[in-house]
Amino acid sequence: MNDCPRTDSKWWGWGANDKRLPLSEEQLAPLRDELGVDAEAMVAVPAIEQVKLPEPTPLPAAITTAVGADAVLTGQEQRIRHAAGKSYPDLVRMRSGSLAHAPDAVVVPAEPKQLESVLAACAAENVAVVPFGGGTSVVGGVDPNSGGRDRVIALDLCRLRDVSVDRVSMTARLGPGLRGPEAEAALGAEGMTLGHFPQSFEYATIGGFAATRSAGQASSGYGRFDEVVTAIDMIAPAGRLSTLQTPHTAAGPSIRELVLGSEGVFGVIDEVTVRVRPSPQERRYETWFASDFEAGREIIRSLAQSDCLADITRLSDEEETRFSLGLAVGEGGRRSALDAYLRLRRRKGGCMMILGWEGEGESVRRRRALSVRTLRDGGAVPLGQSAGRSWEHGRYDGPYLRDELLDRGVMVETLETSHTWSRVPELYEAVRGALRGALERGGTPPIVFCHLSHGYADGASLYFTFLARQRRGEEIEQWREAKTAACEAIVGA
Repeated sequence: MNDCPRTDSKWWGWGANDKRLPLSEEQLAPLRDELGVDAEAMVAVPAIEQVKLPEPTPLPAAITTAVGADAVLTGQEQRIRHAAGKSYPDLVRMRSGSLAHAPDAVVVPAEPKQLESVLAACAAENVAVVPFGGGTSVVGGVDPNSGGRDRVIALDLCRLRDVSVDRVSMTARLGPGLRGPEAEAALGAEGMTLGHFPQSFEYATIGGFAATRSAGQASSGYGRFDEVVTAIDMIAPAGRLSTLQTPHTAAGPSIRELVLGSEGVFGVIDEVTVRVRPSPQERRYETWFASDFEAGREIIRSLAQSDCLADITRLSDEEETRFSLGLAVGEGGRRSALDAYLRLRRRKGGCMMILGWEGEGESVRRRRALSVRTLRDGGAVPLGQSAGRSWEHGRYDGPYLRDELLDRGVMVETLETSHTWSRVPELYEAVRGALRGALERGGTPPIVFCHLSHGYADGASLYFTFLARQRRGEEIEQWREAKTAACEAIVGA
């Protein structure tokens, strides 16, 4: 079965088996000073052979007949690897050494016809099916929930990785099991790009992008994933659903929109047709500093409402700026221009902005010039390209850092929400206050920070990150309290 199912990533954490981001003494200092954790006390991860699982229930013969015996896996490692996604509670459970739920088997179809046969057999035999792409879900999308049925399988789509490019129409038909880098490599060979780069890019799949309505870090320029999808195919127990590949239609309602973002509850996405673009001739990433978060928000609002947003537009609040710079200085061991600028402005603070433009050279220069005018009018100060390139180099490293913090007993979690521009300040303060209030009950003040991750003409999204000392033995309860408080604040706002 070639390299499927894949075992090239950590079962207990994020990313490549051989990649870690060890923390320096300078980076560990805030954990001791602000969270009160013992940064030297490492939490051991059990060996995969030691993890306890419920015994699997044998599958009906019809499922094995549909795909072949070699495509039905019941071994310990594969059941563990398909038992959870990558959310904080998922990793806490994985590291505990005991899983209350796991799929009875992992089924790996080699082609859409096998996929149809598997779903028909599961429907007839009362077997629940959980579609599985890259396994990067942080919202419970790959949990092996049987829904009251007799058995549950993880349906791994890693073998469905076909690519077909229409150079005239600038579209591509992509298999759902393609990881982000695989899709970009195949399109790059044709001189094209999809331009979809979420933080999970290295491991998330095309099918997952569609099933979750993924946004991506460059959505301001390339569009959200649902905006580039022109057609989609889904196989359900009742049969196949295929939407027409057409640039636009005035007919409604849109079945395509029903499938996009469906999280696998209606069926299994087995092909996605997307708009692609020429590979960018130039990429320019820069760092700017706004005087404060409010000023930065106003700059991004102006850019969005004048259609001058950079392809990548990100604004960190004061706390995230401080935390990010602390990590960067600790890692590099040198005082960069960014650190020097922070020292000059220490009394006033400041908020870091990451801006990136991609495309044909003349287009990049023209669009950047329009953005720079608004940035300067808003009081932002440029720090050049070196810090921007540093962000580009580490843009997918956040989850690796989370693993290192979990090893030291630190709770690390994120959440994202959005509102209209007139209500964004209220939402920001409400969620930040709710998280602090919930986590301070643990005895030590948490670290809560935020960045504005996407700007639109009518509003923006806020991406919160929060860290706290774990309450040992109550990790999930602590997480639930914080999430509940944040969600109530979001609803209230």
